[in-house]
Amino acid sequence: MADDGDQLDRGDVESQKSEKMFSLKKWNAVAMWSWDVECDTCAICRVQVMDACLRCQAESKQDSRYGRQDCVVVWGECNHSFHYCCMSLWVKQNNRCPLCQQEWSIQRMGK
Repeated sequence: MADDGDQLDRGDVESQKSEKMFSLKKWNAVAMWSWDVECDTCAICRVQVMDACLRCQAESKQDSRYGRQDCVVVWGECNHSFHYCCMSLWVKQNNRCPLCQQEWSIQRMGK
């Protein structure tokens, strides 16, 4: 008798397998990431830190034959990030972070 029950269950399973509701044709995985910074906008020029600052954008439009210039990002000891171009001009007038007013010292530079 156990055989009869097993055969009925198997028949039900096989009939359910042939009646698919849908089939997956393609699947794409998407990953999101961000930099480990408190703010992703340069507080001096108000442009995204990972994009070129206004000064570099203007220079690359003016002289397009050299291609896009990389605008380097600089992080301070306070973990605030700015474009190097923007911060170098800022430091000439005030040697403090524009956001927290801590004395400015470079922790790291990079893109």
